[in-house]
Amino acid sequence: MKPELQAKFIKYLNSRKSHSGFTLIEVMVVIIIMGILVAIGLPYFLSRTANAKQSEAQQSISSINKAQTAYRSEHREFSDSFDKLALGNLSGANIADTPNYSYEISSDISTSTASAQAKDTSLRGYYGATLQYVNSSNYLGISSVLCEAEDPGTTAPGVGTFGLFTPNCPTDYIELSR
Repeated sequence: MKPELQAKFIKYLNSRKSHSGFTLIEVMVVIIIMGILVAIGLPYFLSRTANAKQSEAQQSISSINKAQTAYRSEHREFSDSFDKLALGNLSGANIADTPNYSYEISSDISTSTASAQAKDTSLRGYYGATLQYVNSSNYLGISSVLCEAEDPGTTAPGVGTFGLFTPNCPTDYIELSR
């Protein structure tokens, strides 16, 4: 190979090597874009995590309401113990704990209430009630309600107010299902 050609080829190879890599500005732009994406995505991810934890309480209160209805039809009274209701994840007398919530039930012959108090202030509390009533045709009925706290960190309520045929949510709770 001619020396002139060799010199041009070496010069070309050296110029290619000097242009490889990223400049500081390019790296900074990529870091800024990644920061923006994290700032947008992190709150969404955290809210999805809280919703998943809250669904535990919704399902548990709903299960308690259904178990109380079944227990009432068999024993002519509502249960005052999680052990009597035979719920898999909740056991004990009238207080039970999970990693995210503390549950409590209370009952008498015609009403049963259940509450789920969040252990984390970013989660909402839940409240459930089951009520036995006699309608205008003298038929015995049972009605249940599931309520959610309006604000996260709200502690579990006391006993809610009860309407003529259906239980109502306490004043700081909204009704999810009847």
